[in-house]
Amino acid sequence: MTLKELSMGYREAGAMLSARLHLLRQRKKTTADQEELWHIQREIAELTPILTQMNELAELTEHYYEKGYWRNEKYTL
Repeated sequence: MTLKELSMGYREAGAMLSARLHLLRQRKKTTADQEELWHIQREIAELTPILTQMNELAELTEHYYEKGYWRNEKYTL
């Protein structure tokens, strides 16, 4: 598997997470149950940084071998 192919996997997983977050935000607007609202907010809080990292890794692996590409310092040694 190449880094470019790995990038596509990150993008697909990110799209699924994004769709899940969209559904959760829609449910958050319509729910009146405080316990359910708490669970929705917690799931959103847990998934949001994962989506951010997926997008960052997709970008990194997609352009890793390009000259002049600036790499995010979080993912360098």
